[in-house]
Amino acid sequence: MSMKIKYWGVRGSLPASPTPEQWALDIRQIFNGFFKAGHRSQDHVDGYLKGLGIPQLGGFGTATTTVEVTSEKGQLIVDGGSGIRNLSEQMMKGPAGRGQANIHIFLTHFHWDHLIGLPFFTPHFISGNRITYYAVQSDLEEMVRSLFRKPNFPVSFEALAADIRFVLLDPRKPILVDDFSVTPYQLDHPDPCWGFRVQHGERVYAHCVDTEGTRVTREHMALDLPLYQNADLMYFDAQYTLPELAEKSNWGHSAAQIGLDIAFRENIKYVLFAHHDPGANTQQIYELKRQTREYFDWKIKTAQNDGVTLPLVKWRFAYEGLEIELK
Repeated sequence: MSMKIKYWGVRGSLPASPTPEQWALDIRQIFNGFFKAGHRSQDHVDGYLKGLGIPQLGGFGTATTTVEVTSEKGQLIVDGGSGIRNLSEQMMKGPAGRGQANIHIFLTHFHWDHLIGLPFFTPHFISGNRITYYAVQSDLEEMVRSLFRKPNFPVSFEALAADIRFVLLDPRKPILVDDFSVTPYQLDHPDPCWGFRVQHGERVYAHCVDTEGTRVTREHMALDLPLYQNADLMYFDAQYTLPELAEKSNWGHSAAQIGLDIAFRENIKYVLFAHHDPGANTQQIYELKRQTREYFDWKIKTAQNDGVTLPLVKWRFAYEGLEIELK
């Protein structure tokens, strides 16, 4: 049994694209790297580009949080950021386009960057589709209805053709959806925000944005500790550097180093860092990656010097379109 997680949006706070000047600078750096590596022939271009990572060529993405989780029999969506529009275009090629889809959307919280794409989720407008929204917050239905209201959007909620339903989740209690078990746990965010532990067979995905990670010990995490424990993949908020995190206390976002500490302690196998700042260009996110690598290496070396063996933790910074399969 396997579970696939695809990231249709990994930006935080606001959809953001590099300026034309920034794109031009990035392209110039790619050319410079090509020639610096000693290449001169056009025949070398394809090989050189294949050796670069997708973010080096296309950046980390422009859309805000939307995550698709699929299995052999099921699908669920976490959050409706601007990335959900591209997801809906793909879904319209299948049962959703024929009005035969049963769609599950879990919302962590109601900040605008996590809702902004929902009015452009095309299955809403197709008769026969059933769309069920899930959240812990009691004003779930009110918040979704408010998105489909003039003057902000021309189509009213009442005019939507799909059968739309709402389910309020009990904190820290699992719910079965298709062949997934989904349990909400509270994150560290100034407005109530709930992460999700998604389990399919023996595989576990922990969705942990938006969070500041202010509760750093097991005792302080208390009832929310199971969100993290022994996860195969954790999606963690890393919008800031550590100095920025100190300056932006109570803003509800974290740094990669906090996520690594949790991963080492709670035996998490793989961490994806995301919720990239809208003002961060590709080079700045690579600088975050460099700082994270420096911290990671320091943790490993310190543990070895102390005679401690840390669990193996893989990590990377997420980009739009990234897909991870947990087998």
